[in-house]
Amino acid sequence: MTDIRLSICIPTFNFGAFIGETLASIVKQPLTGVEIVILDGASTDDTAEVVGRAQMTCANIKYHLLSERGGIDRDMARVVALASGCYCWLFSGDDLMREGAIDRVLQLIRTESDVYLCRHTMCTIEMAVLSERDVLAAPAEVTFDLQDEREKAIYCQKAITTEAFFSFLGGIVVKTSKWGSVGLNDAYIGSCWAHVARLFELMPNGLTVTYVPEVLLDRRGDNDSFADRGVVNRYRIAVEGYHRIAEDFLGGGSRLAFHVRRVLRNEFGLRMFLYANLRCYLDPERESRTLLTRLIRQTYCDAPIHGALIELVCRVMPGKVYCWLRNTYRGVRSWQQRFQACRRL
Repeated sequence: MTDIRLSICIPTFNFGAFIGETLASIVKQPLTGVEIVILDGASTDDTAEVVGRAQMTCANIKYHLLSERGGIDRDMARVVALASGCYCWLFSGDDLMREGAIDRVLQLIRTESDVYLCRHTMCTIEMAVLSERDVLAAPAEVTFDLQDEREKAIYCQKAITTEAFFSFLGGIVVKTSKWGSVGLNDAYIGSCWAHVARLFELMPNGLTVTYVPEVLLDRRGDNDSFADRGVVNRYRIAVEGYHRIAEDFLGGGSRLAFHVRRVLRNEFGLRMFLYANLRCYLDPERESRTLLTRLIRQTYCDAPIHGALIELVCRVMPGKVYCWLRNTYRGVRSWQQRFQACRRL
């Protein structure tokens, strides 16, 4: 293919159960000027067979199988290096693309920002929609030049979640030439945040970010590949990782770094830590309550009283009580969504 405007870049490992549905959500859309680049990090399941079947019906799919697993940091860099498009949409092998999303992205990249961030839904593993994910406090499409200190400060103030700081791959469309203007940061290999470090490294020399407050994909829940060593360790990856990002690129004592830590608190509130506490109750050999306590304190280092209250609640609330509350909440949310869907009919 020639004149590729957009490469949909999918690093994957053992997602054979999901990647067929992901590809189906993509290939049913117009793909003129679009390629799908899949980098398989030596999967041991049926990923190759599933992708092979999809290739039989769509010539736009390019599949590359590695001989050994490299990890998400290396594989993300590799898959973009294999791309031919002017822009790369970093996508996950288990999420679903919304109808019309490709046309919308092709329209967006005409404005030639360096990065585009979109919204998405949060779903169950069966793809039942639970909620829409907030990223930035901006009701309309807006562009920021993160080289400009004033605009960077405004951007950080508007950030709602770490997705504003590039945590979620599937919400990022990046200009390929800009991405390639710096190399893979070896110090971040193994952290799961090498792509974040790369984008932060680009800011001093100019990085324009356009936020698009539209839902362009559905994110599959309860299938986090970063959680292969347990929930508490998954929290550690995020909390320690973003504290490190803030320290390395913004200066730990700066107001900008404070906002990075603030959005971590938005994501890791009482409900999240109660869930991790439940996992410690259910699986004490795998989940570390000592690590969980340390992460609560680190997350709330700027709000120690709040953190102490969360720590106290985690200590006194029995796991079974939280489990009941969580199931009740999900049941109420499901009922509300069905009710709202009926009202729209």
